[in-house]
Amino acid sequence: MKGVGEEDYNPNPPQLPWTKQKNVKSHYTTTRRHPVQCNQTQTSDTVFVPNTRQSQPTPPLEPKHSSKLVLPTYSHTSNSVSFVSMLLVLLLLVASSSLFTPALSHPVVSDSGLRRPSPANQTFRTGSINKLSGVQVQSYLRKINKPAVKTIQARHFVLDSEFNANVDFLVSPDGDVIDCVVSHLQPAFDHPELKGKKPLEEPDRPKSYNSTDKVGESYQLWADSGESCPQGTVPIRRTGEKDILRASSFQRFGRKPRRHVRRDSSGSGHEHAVVFVNGDQYYGAKASINVWAPRVTDQYEFSLSQIWVISGSFGNDLNTIEAGWQVSPELYGDNYPRFFTYWTTDAYQTTGCYNLLCSGFVQTNNKIAIGAAISPRSSYGSRQFDIGLMVWKDPKHGHWWLEFGNGLLVGYWPAFLFSHLRSHASMVQFGGEIVNSRSRGYHTSTQMGSGQFAEAGSGKASYFRNLQVVDWDNNLLPLTNLHLLADHPNCYDIRQGRNNVWGTYFYYGGPGRNVRCP
Repeated sequence: MKGVGEEDYNPNPPQLPWTKQKNVKSHYTTTRRHPVQCNQTQTSDTVFVPNTRQSQPTPPLEPKHSSKLVLPTYSHTSNSVSFVSMLLVLLLLVASSSLFTPALSHPVVSDSGLRRPSPANQTFRTGSINKLSGVQVQSYLRKINKPAVKTIQARHFVLDSEFNANVDFLVSPDGDVIDCVVSHLQPAFDHPELKGKKPLEEPDRPKSYNSTDKVGESYQLWADSGESCPQGTVPIRRTGEKDILRASSFQRFGRKPRRHVRRDSSGSGHEHAVVFVNGDQYYGAKASINVWAPRVTDQYEFSLSQIWVISGSFGNDLNTIEAGWQVSPELYGDNYPRFFTYWTTDAYQTTGCYNLLCSGFVQTNNKIAIGAAISPRSSYGSRQFDIGLMVWKDPKHGHWWLEFGNGLLVGYWPAFLFSHLRSHASMVQFGGEIVNSRSRGYHTSTQMGSGQFAEAGSGKASYFRNLQVVDWDNNLLPLTNLHLLADHPNCYDIRQGRNNVWGTYFYYGGPGRNVRCP
């Protein structure tokens, strides 16, 4: 990551022409960024509700629960009650306490053994998941959190864990725990196609690769101490029980909601300010992305800035590769901007995930933790920082590689994960996205970028610079014939420009709710 220095930071860039923006309606969803072509299909789960007309018990913790049961009547002339009758009453009491537990606290169990979410707008709470899905949660954590090696001694703890006992680990200033995991034991190698294999060697970079971006010594909070994982391991942000309990659905933790994607829609509740190119074959994309910490006003909203590499018919076969930074309280539990990746091969239905939360992306670098907070960030009217990202297809093996900064390979998405992207991309997008939940009945105040409109310009509005794509012959080319799109320009907008230092660039973003965005 680089702070923009005097040689390339222009405090007075040339006046930019306004570009008319297309206004597209959007719909609502509860999690992370999708390409501009999105809408959602909703499903409902069935919850069993017992018939309580004859008796209305209170929950089992209430002391007078059994007083509402209809008890048998006995003759006053009887000297005693038979043992059989007493046993029958006891059995009725036990059965009633389990039968009449409130139904909405129990989501339906799927065939996989994981609990499906309750009906729309109901989220899991800490107590209910601990009570109902504790075994599943712990099983998932054991699966996703791989055994770590003893490498970093920022603070020393003896962990009460069957797979990490007596391991030194780093507690990051952002609250993260970073595990150093042997490369071939990371989650990607749970995939049948990768079992028993090891990460690939470095690929060939695109031709005309001449980036001036430099990665500073400190680019993530967890690495501020100067520590890193040893060679042969990769740093992985540990997933905790609290991460799962924050999610709106246990089964869909770390993934986007199932949805269909339309070519002409920004999707449910997702609002964008982006530029894109299409109509050709693309084999990669590159840009430097300004880093800010925008305000996110609702736990189930987010704000992000990223690159999308897209292919497919924009139906259920949509393939995407995505990388950038995001602020997502639901996923991470805070408001730090964090480096993230995502992928899907069926329009976010059953494949793909964030970061390393499933078998997919193969990490090869021991200095970058995907999902970790980025440091430093830009300040209004002060020094600006950005991160260089490049995604491209290795012409030799066909895998899609990710680079951070100047030459720092993060890892790759194996070609076998995809259908359309096994060949090439048909669209590339750059820009910002937020989720507008309208949870208070009006437009969200969640910010995009720096929270300033594009017209604020240098040092105030967020930017992308040096936009490029990779062609069929593995050449990096500057972008031309860009299309601009702002779903709601009164809330978030975008302006494009070009100069000799930043190449093709744009400013984008906004504050969300304001007098013109009610």
